[in-house]
Amino acid sequence: MCAQKKPKSPGNLAEIPFQQVLEALVDEKKPFHPRYLYPFSDLEEDELRVLAETWPRVSVRRRRAILEDIEELGETNLTLSFEEFCLLAIGDSDAYVRETAVRVLGEYENDDLIHIFISLSKNDSNAEVRAAAATALGRYVFFGEIEELPENTLNQLVEHLLQVYASNEAVLVRRRALESLSYSSRDEIPAMIESAYYSGKEDWIVTALLAMGRSANSQWNAHVLEMLENDSTEIRYEAARAAGELELHESTDRLIEMLDDSDIDIRMATAWSLSQIGGEGVREALELLFEETEDEEEADFIEQALENLEFTEDMELFSLIEVPEEDGDEDLDDFEDELEDKEP
Repeated sequence: MCAQKKPKSPGNLAEIPFQQVLEALVDEKKPFHPRYLYPFSDLEEDELRVLAETWPRVSVRRRRAILEDIEELGETNLTLSFEEFCLLAIGDSDAYVRETAVRVLGEYENDDLIHIFISLSKNDSNAEVRAAAATALGRYVFFGEIEELPENTLNQLVEHLLQVYASNEAVLVRRRALESLSYSSRDEIPAMIESAYYSGKEDWIVTALLAMGRSANSQWNAHVLEMLENDSTEIRYEAARAAGELELHESTDRLIEMLDDSDIDIRMATAWSLSQIGGEGVREALELLFEETEDEEEADFIEQALENLEFTEDMELFSLIEVPEEDGDEDLDDFEDELEDKEP
């Protein structure tokens, strides 16, 4: 895998002179207009050079705000690529700027980023940055498991994360390492997840549930079902997500009940999980929630969940009507015989 160049925003936004952007960047008397973010996509070498010279002159407050805006813009406009910009920002003196830049870079698929994330997860002075880098490595563990990374690269990556997990690192960094490791098929991972689950500590239980969902392993079904009843909002949230990832049909009734939860994040996580599981009563429950909600963001999300439910239902229908392989082979043989009979 390698990074792909994406076009800058269409229209006159891309035609803003870069020098004008730089001047606006350091002019603290005026707000930094959102239109100036677009030229930061797909920076050319000369633009990167002058930006690197200008960036330290920008206030920390503005640097943080710009990275936050870029993170949000990158999520909503997939034609933009801020990879070069964020590679510059990971060298920032401010830890929050570095952390946000790592999160943005974590959304790109570029093997060249692996060694950068490994280095940051080991060497950055700030635990939040190291944790963000450990999280970013999870994407590449997944790619390795589906054989889109060389095996030796995957092994090096997993060994690094195992070392982080087993070290005296900050708890947050060790948790993020385990969450990334949960994509791995290595034999020692399930015992690590189980240890986190039985730790009695809420933060580690949350990590265990996230890892269970990522593992796609039905051995965790009973644990996830149990945690759907937990008093902790964060634990119930991760349990709801895990139930969807595991397509846990036994959780459907409880998840439908959780659509009435007072916490909007739990309701949305539950709605999405129900859309992944499908089954009797799910569509009706989601449609009722859509009708009753007064929150625009929640309504938009439920619409997406209903669309995903339609996909789930189509896949279930397809699996029911799919011709068994042995029968399909016989039908194909008969068809070929008919064609041969018709040949002159």
